[in-house]
Amino acid sequence: MARSERKPAPRKAAADEGNRRSELIRAAGRLFVDKGFDATTIRDIADAVGMRSGSPFYHFKSKQDMLKAVMIEGLQAALDAQQTAVLGLKAPEERFRALVKSHLRIILEDHTEFPVLLYEWRALSEESRAEVIAVKDRYEAVWQPVLRDLKKAGRLGDDGKVARLLLFGALNWTVQWYRSGGGLTLDQIAEQAIDFFLCDKTGKRR
Repeated sequence: MARSERKPAPRKAAADEGNRRSELIRAAGRLFVDKGFDATTIRDIADAVGMRSGSPFYHFKSKQDMLKAVMIEGLQAALDAQQTAVLGLKAPEERFRALVKSHLRIILEDHTEFPVLLYEWRALSEESRAEVIAVKDRYEAVWQPVLRDLKKAGRLGDDGKVARLLLFGALNWTVQWYRSGGGLTLDQIAEQAIDFFLCDKTGKRR
């Protein structure tokens, strides 16, 4: 009787490879923030997860392909967090407050991949940039109806593109100066940012 050959377990193998890819993305995200994209080598990333220097190329075509993946993963995680933050909230100011706090938490505490988007945007090729922009647009789309409703309620002076860019610019700049335990808490910074952008119920600046 012929001996039956053992069949591989493709599901487990695929899961293991997926986990390794996620490990690489997280390690690359941390290193790109700490050292910068140009100064980080594939060997640095491989060492961070205990791989041989050539192994990351099993998962990514190049270091720039890894950078794109880091940005997209960070944006997708941020998008999921934003959608959860506003779930079930009705009042525009309540939703805005939740979005601001969630955004600050994302860039300052939760997702190390997200700040890479702020630091290393110019390192992307045009093709990679277009893919990242598509996810970035979905992230910002969560904010747009909230800003529109705030303007209708007289709580926001403008809900256009420039106003949105200024809002994100101000919030994103906190990565340059925020230090955990350095005085203001994240929630205190969020409250001050909310007060800065919103008008009072008479339409005047706070």
